[in-house]
Amino acid sequence: MTDKLLLAGVIGDPIAHSRSPRLHGHWLERYGIEGHYVPLHVTRERLHDTLRLLPELGFSGINVTIPHKEAVLQIADSVTDRAALIGAANTLTFTASGKLQADNTDGVGFLENIKQYTHDWSASEGPALVLGAGGAARAVVSALLTEGCPQIYLVNRTRARADALRENFGARIVVVDWTRIPDVLGDCALLVNTTSLGMVGKQPLHIDLDRLNPQTVVNDIVYTPLRTELLDEAQARGCHTVDGLGMLLHQAAPGFERWFGVKPEVDDRLRRVVLAK
Repeated sequence: MTDKLLLAGVIGDPIAHSRSPRLHGHWLERYGIEGHYVPLHVTRERLHDTLRLLPELGFSGINVTIPHKEAVLQIADSVTDRAALIGAANTLTFTASGKLQADNTDGVGFLENIKQYTHDWSASEGPALVLGAGGAARAVVSALLTEGCPQIYLVNRTRARADALRENFGARIVVVDWTRIPDVLGDCALLVNTTSLGMVGKQPLHIDLDRLNPQTVVNDIVYTPLRTELLDEAQARGCHTVDGLGMLLHQAAPGFERWFGVKPEVDDRLRRVVLAK
């Protein structure tokens, strides 16, 4: 496609755990692209200088992970509306003049993952129940509202964070105390866990699913383990369940297309590559 060696990567602190190099490396090989995607360990102190240096080194863009997703918004030259609303960016694209464009594709990844494994699902079908009020929750809430979700019940162990999120996103957000989850569960067309509860090494997620409607789609954005207790219990109750790996894969696709010029496919082969030990 070009005589230029294309470069992209991911920055974070730490970064060795990231599966993004494996993911993008698979796409580079699959589409025969002469390029590299590299992990870069960048501390908070070196963030600004690194972001300004990378375009000079030939980088087309980078993914951003913990703890820099919020800080990059203050450094970027332009910020998309969705990144500004979410308050974080996970995808930076460098222009020919070295300008930094910040975007957030987590919401896109969330929606595409649900759609890929439910096919006829629509956010407008009914209320959603979202567990958590962190950065991932903000991306999920933003995406659901954009897709026409009529109401979102938001639950967080620290209510103040949920109240703050409602202030940003408006009246379609209804904050519910954690102990009141059963009261709204039966009305929901979608249940999403955006917390780290249930993840390997974290505390388990304990919620009462007795009133869960079998027609409800249940998604856990956790992917370690791939099948969480929430998904197993929901499936046992007849629900359609969607694991969290697809969100990781789909959120990566827009950046890859911008940096390497090819719209990549998210399929079972990619899942196997990313999950391989």
